[in-house]
Amino acid sequence: GPILDPIRSRKELEILSLDNVQKRLAPVYQTVAGVAAAMPTGTTLIGFAGAPWTVATYMVEGHSSRNYENIKGWSYSDPDGFQQLIDMLVEATSAYLIEQVRHGADVIQLFDTWAGVLSETAFERWCFDPIIKIVEQVKKSCPAVPIIVFPRGVGVQYERFARHPLIDGVSLDSSVPLAWARDHLQPHCVVQGNLDPMLLVSGGEALVDEINRILDILASGPFIFNLGHGIVPETPPENVGLLTETIRSWEI
Repeated sequence: GPILDPIRSRKELEILSLDNVQKRLAPVYQTVAGVAAAMPTGTTLIGFAGAPWTVATYMVEGHSSRNYENIKGWSYSDPDGFQQLIDMLVEATSAYLIEQVRHGADVIQLFDTWAGVLSETAFERWCFDPIIKIVEQVKKSCPAVPIIVFPRGVGVQYERFARHPLIDGVSLDSSVPLAWARDHLQPHCVVQGNLDPMLLVSGGEALVDEINRILDILASGPFIFNLGHGIVPETPPENVGLLTETIRSWEI
């Protein structure tokens, strides 16, 4: 993950400003526009951003973390001060995603990779509420754009997102039971997922079997095949080829 100079108190928030965010992100928008223009007709371009809690973990810890002691310590000891950071990230992320849509993104996805480390009450304030605020702002400016959310590791809380009227899809991590997703999530929205990225590294018969199992359970409803998290650098390209061939040859 990113390595940053950490910000760990309300006082240190004074060095942050939203004024230059769009200017600094201009190269991203230029890239989105260029890719959108070059893509074949009928191909969907997904724009994305990290959700406030996950972005905040890197800003506060300064790097990846195992126990999140700094960010949890701040959010517990000074929740109003920490709320100021989350509110800034909501505003910046909403503007960022809206500009991606204006430059050619067809769909938006919000990744809250570290949502699963939050307690039940903390999940509500630092994961669910900020994501909903972003979704509302994006939909207000771009009402037709589909939005997918990925609150990794939140278990049954996935259903909260699936039932929200402004959320079009939820992306599942590899631990989510597929039958549960079919019964509790698919009636409300599109589901996306959830092949283990390391199985894509391993390949072979086990990969094909798992692809078919996922399709057997989820493909009869609204579904986007994807991994349960990001693709890893050591993934053999031929295994990606096997994945796409298996999906394309599958029949309901």
